[in-house]
Amino acid sequence: MQAIIFTRYGTPDEVSLQEVPRPSPGPDEVLIKVRAAALNDWDPGLIAGKPYIIRMFTGLFRPKITIPGVDVAGEVEAIGNQVQQFKIGDAVFGDLSDVGFGAFAEYVCVPEKALTRKPAAMSYADAAALPHAALLAWQGLIEKGGIQSGQRILINGAGGGVGTLAIQMVKQYDVHVTGVDSAEKLPMLSELGYDAVIDYRSQDFTEEVDRYDLVFDVKTNRPIKNYVRCLKPGGRYITVGGSMDKILAITLRGALIARSRGKHVQVLSLQPNRGLDQMVQLYTAGKLKPVLDGVYPLENVPELIHYFVQGKHRGKVIIGL
Repeated sequence: MQAIIFTRYGTPDEVSLQEVPRPSPGPDEVLIKVRAAALNDWDPGLIAGKPYIIRMFTGLFRPKITIPGVDVAGEVEAIGNQVQQFKIGDAVFGDLSDVGFGAFAEYVCVPEKALTRKPAAMSYADAAALPHAALLAWQGLIEKGGIQSGQRILINGAGGGVGTLAIQMVKQYDVHVTGVDSAEKLPMLSELGYDAVIDYRSQDFTEEVDRYDLVFDVKTNRPIKNYVRCLKPGGRYITVGGSMDKILAITLRGALIARSRGKHVQVLSLQPNRGLDQMVQLYTAGKLKPVLDGVYPLENVPELIHYFVQGKHRGKVIIGL
């Protein structure tokens, strides 16, 4: 089979399309014929081996995981002898970040616990776009954020895969939502339903004082005190990604800030695939639809990672096989 392979940490230029043996499923695994996969922040980080702390899990000097790819959608080609939920021919999808990655390939073996059945009405491209990004938004905004009617909410990194799904979730509540991204994406954000939009290059939203009830951040690139400043008393800041040193500061100082300032700053620890059935329900009801930057061939992954890191993508970047 063909797969995107990297054997040493480095830039996306270290990645190439190669012929490798097709895997065989273990007792509790299914072999998936991949129909679509999606790019996520995990992928360039995995290839670069940065932040360095991830090497504790992916290999200190050389990568133990050599095929990236978090989100997968495809058909069950073979099953292990202990698999109970799926049969050959079933359409499935899921987030592989907790079970070894590997979606950027023609085939991948996945534990059945990491998969959900794909509805017939959902395209493979849409299915690949949902698991990681939608659940970051759902677990961060709805579960941890505890949205209430009348709140003012800001989403930083609003034009990527997470932000374009997040707005669809929060607009089901009576809330005012501000989206922050590059100027090129602002018209799209307005079309998606953001009540206000900010070009991050020309305006720093953290300079506002006591402005927001809830800030949801995909980028996290400012000092923690700046985020605290823009929160209303009792407000909540939740990060799902960005600069590791900033995230570490939030982790270490969050409890102290809550006691001293009455404002809550938290890091979401994603639980992969928990809540994916709810995303299926929202999709089927017409309340959730991924924004797709495009569907690209597998051999384009190296250049697509460069494109992704530059932040130019709108919604999800999909790899179609």
